[in-house]
Parts: sequence; C-alpha cells; structure tokens
Amino acid sequence: MSDTQQPSNPSSISEPSGDNLNPRTPGVCFVTLGCKVNQTESEALGQLFRNNGYNVVPTTEKADVVVVNTCTVTNTGDAKSRQTIRRMVKAHPDAFVVVMGCYAQTAPGEILDIEGVDLVLGTQDRGKILEWIDIVRREQQPKSSVHTIWDAKEFEELPLIEEESRTRATLKIQEGCNKFCTYCIIPYARGPVRSRIPENAVAEAEKLVAAGYKEIVLTGIHTGSYGEDLGDDWNLARLVKEIAKVEGLHRLRLSSIEPMEFTPELIEIIMSTPVVCPHLHIPLQCGSDDVLTRMKRPYTVSQFKELIDRLNGLLPGIAVTTDVIVGFPGETEENFQESIETVRSCGFSGAHIFPYSMRKGTPAAKYPDQLPNKVKEQRVKALMKVAKESQEEYVRKFLGQTVEVLVEWVDPEGVATGHTRNYLQVHLPPREGKPWESGELVECVLEESYLRLH
Repeated sequence: MSDTQQPSNPSSISEPSGDNLNPRTPGVCFVTLGCKVNQTESEALGQLFRNNGYNVVPTTEKADVVVVNTCTVTNTGDAKSRQTIRRMVKAHPDAFVVVMGCYAQTAPGEILDIEGVDLVLGTQDRGKILEWIDIVRREQQPKSSVHTIWDAKEFEELPLIEEESRTRATLKIQEGCNKFCTYCIIPYARGPVRSRIPENAVAEAEKLVAAGYKEIVLTGIHTGSYGEDLGDDWNLARLVKEIAKVEGLHRLRLSSIEPMEFTPELIEIIMSTPVVCPHLHIPLQCGSDDVLTRMKRPYTVSQFKELIDRLNGLLPGIAVTTDVIVGFPGETEENFQESIETVRSCGFSGAHIFPYSMRKGTPAAKYPDQLPNKVKEQRVKALMKVAKESQEEYVRKFLGQTVEVLVEWVDPEGVATGHTRNYLQVHLPPREGKPWESGELVECVLEESYLRLH
C-alpha cells in the first residue's frame, strides 16, 4: 500500500491547552483517520481556521466546530469513520460538525443520515469550508457539498501550514490516481490525477525552509504520476531537481513511488542529488506474479527485484521500505511462499504487512475464493517475522557508523527521538549541559542502545 492506503489510528491536531485562551475566540478541533495525506490536509485546514480567527483545540476541549476527516480504504475504515463521527457528535453536542475525506466523498448520503452531522465536504472544495459553514448556519439545514469526483480538473491549493515545530514538513504535490488496482477504492474517492503547478510547489518549499524546516517530504495520492496532466515536460524528476535547489534545504524525502515510475531520469536525480534522502518507499503489494496480475499491478516480481538490485548497486546502503497485502482472493499457499521468498530476497529496511480487506465497490470484492480471516492472520504473522528479520539485518549494517539525526521531539526525561537520512529511528540519551532541541541536526556514532529493535 502507498501512503494513501495505510490505515492508522485517529490523530488530532491540537495546540496547547485552551484554558488561558480568550473565551470569545471560537475553537475548532480535528479528528483525522487514515493516511499521511489526510493528516496534511487537516493541518492545512487548521491553518485556514487560524487565519480566520479560530483557535485549534484538542478534542477534549469545548469546540464550536468539529471536523472529522475520514478514511475509506477498507470496509472497516468506513465503520471506524462512522463510529468516530458519532463519538464526536456525542462529545460536542453544541458544535457544528463537518465530515470530509474519502469516505465522505464515496458515501455522502450515509454520512448525512447520521444525526448531528451538519456538513459533508468530501475530497474537494475543502478551502471553502468556512463559506459552507456560514451557508448551513444561515439556512439551518444539514447539507452535502459533494459532487462527482470526475469533475475535478485542478489541484486544490490549501494554506501553508505554519506550526511551532520546525522539523519535518509535508509538501503535497499531487492529487488523484488513474490506475484502478482491483483492490483499491482510492481512484473513486480522489478522482483523476491533478498535479500541483510547479511554481507553487517550489514557492511553498522556499517558504517552509525560510520558516526553519530542515526536511521536506514530497507526498501525494500517487506521487510518481506527478506531471502527467501538465504537459510542458514536467514530471517528478524535474520537480525534485527544482525543489532540491532551494537554498537552505537540508533534506528532501520522497514518499511512496510505484515500481514502474522509476525512470532513468528520476533514478539519476535521486542518486546525484545529496539533499535527496537515501530512503525510498516502493510498494510491492505481493511477491507472486499470479496475484500481481489479479491485482492489476503493471510489473512482475523479476522487474521489481531488478529495480531493487539497481538501486542497491548505484547507492549501497539505500533504505527501501515497502507494502505487502497478504491473503488476496485466490492466493494459494504456493503464492504466499513466493511472497515470503521475494520479501526475504529484497532486503527491505522496513515493510508494512496488511491482510487483504474486502472493499465494496472494487472488482476484487466480487472475486471468488475469498480467504478466511484465520488464514490471513496466520500469513500476516509469518510474513511480519520475515520482514522484521530483514529490517534488523539492514539496521545492524550501520552500527558503529557516523549518522546524521534530525531531532523531532524530546521527552520529559531529555531523551531525543529522530530519524537518520535513511529513516532509521534513533533515540539519543539525555545530553549533559545543553538539552537536545527539536529541529536540531546531530551527528553521532550509531550504537545499538540508540535503537529499539525488540
């Protein structure tokens, strides 16, 4: 799964406790389910509310507006979204409740039927959220602003996120997907590929660096398709090259890119540009050709391995993380063993392993030979063991080497946590004298005690 397909625990945008805030200032709280793109969009809308006189408050405090950003990757994602909406309506009975995101886009009627929901937004026109709130309040009638996603033609610009933390910033460069893998609902929720105007992406990168961010992560729904709709010879490689020129940028990290989108030009830019981090997320999805064909994935296992071997040959030590779906309809024991062998042979520095989850509205949901949950659970457990062994083998190569760590947060005991350029999570013990600071770049010799492998 790509960034857009990784279900996660709900997260909320919050600022320090609002006890001392002006009580006349309206408050808004966010609950975000799903992927990193959703999180980025919620944070941008939080900035929009701030720009218009709101305080962003935790979900535990009184809020005038509640925004639930939903996920629809799986049927359980839908159920979790509904559960979260009802919980927030109950917790904030007097608040104006907005539901947005992928589930809202694919099932606006279901959401509007939930008592207490005032506005359904979907995955478009998020920048007009305050205007829609005013309309609904004036008309005193719950409303859906969702319209067909295939009408979307342009990338929607949202406000620049301005936060206190100056460590890693996410820069969204692309929206939508045209690929229609048989298990995936995302194209129906996000629509066709829309690329951000390059000048806007570079300008935002410059603002982020000027604000003190040390690292920028380029992300999107289908990041590698950047430029397909722009013409003028724009593609991801050219955009990476332009953003890498931004003066003062220490690190540029790429989010998930599909295997067949690693053009010679993109590989050359990654290998020859020091600011680009030696860490790539390349979704495998399955290590069996038979299953890849049924998934409608446009590559073979041998092509995937050739890419990994090429990257390792050009940049020894590069970190490659991946996603694998286990238990796809019709996956035989032989197919699964092929997946295990593929994962073992690729030397991934990390892997997200997911059991296949049937998603209503996708071709795979109608496939025969759906596997029992017990079989999927057993296979997930077995593959996670192989992935963990691979990760530990990769990490141990760097013990005793000097690495650069970007400190992301410091706990009350003074332990600093951050990531290396190749995305190893490092925990530095308290420093004598001057405490660690968030946003600090630190060089250290990597010790096993700095890693939490067990």
